[in-house]
Amino acid sequence: MTVDRETVVVTGLGATTPLGGDVASTWAAMLAGRSGVRAITEPWAAQLPVRIAAQAAADPAEAIGRVQARRMDRCEQFALVAAREAWADAGSPEVDPERLGVAVTSGIGGIGSTLAAYDTLNAKGWQRISPYTVPMLMPNGSAGWISMEFTAHAGAHSLVSACASGAEAIGYGIDMIRSGRADVVLAGGTEAAIMALNVGAFAVMRAMSTRNDEPERASRPFDKARDGFVLGEGSGMVVLESASHARRRGAAPYAVAAGAGYSSDAYHIAHPAPDGAGVVSAISRALADARVDPSQVVHVNAHATSTPEGDAVEAQALAKALGPAVDGVVVSSTKSMTGHLLGGAGAVESVAAICALRDRVAPPTINLEDLDDEVPVDVATQPRPLAAHGRSGSPPPAVLNNAFGFGGHNVSLVFTAA
Repeated sequence: MTVDRETVVVTGLGATTPLGGDVASTWAAMLAGRSGVRAITEPWAAQLPVRIAAQAAADPAEAIGRVQARRMDRCEQFALVAAREAWADAGSPEVDPERLGVAVTSGIGGIGSTLAAYDTLNAKGWQRISPYTVPMLMPNGSAGWISMEFTAHAGAHSLVSACASGAEAIGYGIDMIRSGRADVVLAGGTEAAIMALNVGAFAVMRAMSTRNDEPERASRPFDKARDGFVLGEGSGMVVLESASHARRRGAAPYAVAAGAGYSSDAYHIAHPAPDGAGVVSAISRALADARVDPSQVVHVNAHATSTPEGDAVEAQALAKALGPAVDGVVVSSTKSMTGHLLGGAGAVESVAAICALRDRVAPPTINLEDLDDEVPVDVATQPRPLAAHGRSGSPPPAVLNNAFGFGGHNVSLVFTAA
């Protein structure tokens, strides 16, 4: 028996990424196949084997003001910029503060503030450490700032699951509304980790591309010549809203936030399980939660980071989870353009998936010149039109976003046409 539950819709989108300071510029750059990867110009990069990254296109401090920016880590600044855009895009809804929630997270949190405070401690003593250091370094800082900005009393949550964090936050936001805890939730993820320690740490794991002479061609998901991910920064946000609340105020949703699926590999702290069983489970559970048949799926924004291991495992898992329906699905990895935003990735890519559903077009995966033989899915290398309905004719089309993280975290989100 099907149990009635509140439908959750997406009424606002926000983003600041290596491709643009808002959703419109980011989406336009994705459709144009533009890369946001550049050489790192800071002196510290010269000592490292990786000297490229996808730095944000817009300075968040300019948007929020220098005074407030001094009290916030860069990842918190990104989050607030994206949240403000999403809120305005949703029409700045009037909502009882007790019915407004926040689910915003980061995979690493304020690592830049942590390192800066440690340098100050060593050079000048503890008395010179900023009194804002703790709020700047804590992973829940972004959720706290956003809850204060919008007076959200229903709860401010920060689920941390490495590179699956942003997607898991959106899933939690869906659950907040379905459970009756909130009518509106600002949900998403953010990251600002382009600094020597992080780049060096990932480099020593052999996880990052060393294609330093060709930055724009370095991130190449699904390509035979891929050699690791490129680190990016930025934030993505969505405004989730109960369909009944959106109707009462006359809001026009972008999409239905139809469902979420989760699993854990319980295999290795940093490597995906080679059989992809956890990914299959997350996708299957997301479809079941969304009450969506695989034949309705027209597009997948894949996690595909450009690592030799992960891309093929994900593609094979997609084929298993979707079965014969995978033949009609267009797959994209926008990380080929944005790099990997870690805890912000799943949120930015959810925004991209929703834009793809809205415009009925899948963005390209750039730099894919020689498809890996182990990738059994249709990967778009040019913008590709999407079907206006599921392949069975009447059901609404659905798009899927995957996000996976160190620790074996797997999250899949399903969005359907509103």
